[in-house]
Amino acid sequence: MPLRTVPASTATPIGSHNVEQTSETAAGRRTGAPGLDGRERDRLGARAAEAARRLDREGIVAVALTWVDVSGITRTKTVPVERLEHAAAWGVGMSPVFDVFLLDDSIVSGGYIGGPTGDLRLHPALDRLVPMAALPGWAHAPALRYAQDGTAHPLDTRALLRRETDRLAERGWAVKAAFEIEWAVSDGGGDAFSPACKGPAYGMTRVTELAGYLRDVLKALKATGVKVVQLHPEYAAGQYEVSVAAEDPVGAADTAVLVRETIRAVTMEHGMAASFSPKVEADSVGNGAHVHLSLWRENAADGAANAMAGGPGPYGMTAAGEAFTAGILRRLPALLAVGAPSVASYLRLIPSHWAGAYACWGLENREAALRFVTGAEGEHATAANLEVKCLDAAANPYLLLAALLAAGRDGLGADLKLPEPCDVDPAGLAEEERAARGIAPLPASLAESVAAFEADAVLREALGEAVTDTVSAVRRGEIALLDGATPEQVAAATRWRH
Repeated sequence: MPLRTVPASTATPIGSHNVEQTSETAAGRRTGAPGLDGRERDRLGARAAEAARRLDREGIVAVALTWVDVSGITRTKTVPVERLEHAAAWGVGMSPVFDVFLLDDSIVSGGYIGGPTGDLRLHPALDRLVPMAALPGWAHAPALRYAQDGTAHPLDTRALLRRETDRLAERGWAVKAAFEIEWAVSDGGGDAFSPACKGPAYGMTRVTELAGYLRDVLKALKATGVKVVQLHPEYAAGQYEVSVAAEDPVGAADTAVLVRETIRAVTMEHGMAASFSPKVEADSVGNGAHVHLSLWRENAADGAANAMAGGPGPYGMTAAGEAFTAGILRRLPALLAVGAPSVASYLRLIPSHWAGAYACWGLENREAALRFVTGAEGEHATAANLEVKCLDAAANPYLLLAALLAAGRDGLGADLKLPEPCDVDPAGLAEEERAARGIAPLPASLAESVAAFEADAVLREALGEAVTDTVSAVRRGEIALLDGATPEQVAAATRWRH
């Protein structure tokens, strides 16, 4: 590999996430992922052996262990089902250098990762092991990453997200999260994009044109245990969106990966191709990957209570819900380095395109970066949530959620208050009025968001030096890779990578 030097079933259903004791033992509650000792390896091997027998009876021959790299691409190592026991106990080898791959598979070097030496071990997260209905004979498990001595790898973003959920839990808080997945379907071969349906935006015609395909997407997701809330045609040519049920943050990120790979497989089975790129075509609306978040606290008398509803704050928020939201709003420019992490992201993140290009919030305002959703009258207590709109599917979902939770946690700690909400398209306001209302445009380039990210002490502390340095190295590598490229060239380079 070149070194580029540049600045169904009986499986555990997705959506009923259980704590996986591989990386979430008591020690893991404090550190994110503890070391593996002999007793733990024996326990994992025994559990995996039982799972392998069940999978074999279901006709499963291979298990894909997946992780998402810093550039947002899902990578994998695969084991035959009869090797699952060994993989659970001892892991599967991989090079640490995958964390500094760029979207074209060239390699940069950071202060902590780079070069051909070293080895990590991938261990399947057995609580998320599930047969893939869209890939008969295959099962999927997110990978937990350890060093050879059994200590946690600092670039394991799944363990990082677990640590952030634990830090909130120590304060008595939990978060429910879900991703909206947008994708565009092409019926052409090669690198060009040719929309597979011709009907109008949001039109029933688009469903009719690809009814069999969409039926199979829904069937495959259901058989894999994914709880779909809705599916609909979107605005851009050939574009659709699926929304799934909220769950704990680690489960939500696992589900986001599984949904995309299921959609990709079903699309290929139908002789088409799916693009999750932030900008499929330079002159069209891109694909977002909006995140919905709600903050919850256990109430001894009434059970879990949603901090986004039932309070005296804006639109019924509690003080905690407001502070959590304000923490995310404050850090949006820096958060874009993990949530809109590609050069192509900034072709999508433009005003008056429902992408959330301004750092503001508002009730049901689809032009605000943060859209507050109350739900229908009568269901506010369960439905109220925050939608973060300025994000796309080039993001590593684990890293993104970890950063969002860290920003929200900082808001809670500082008891932040929200500014006045924005109830119009901020692009339609005069610049002087936007300034008076504290509404600033979000970064217009990846370089701007990386600079904000590198200067953000809260995210640096939460993510750690190794992650911060590696994110910066990969982002600057992509900037150099696409330096001087036209929007059409950027879209073409990114179209099929995520």
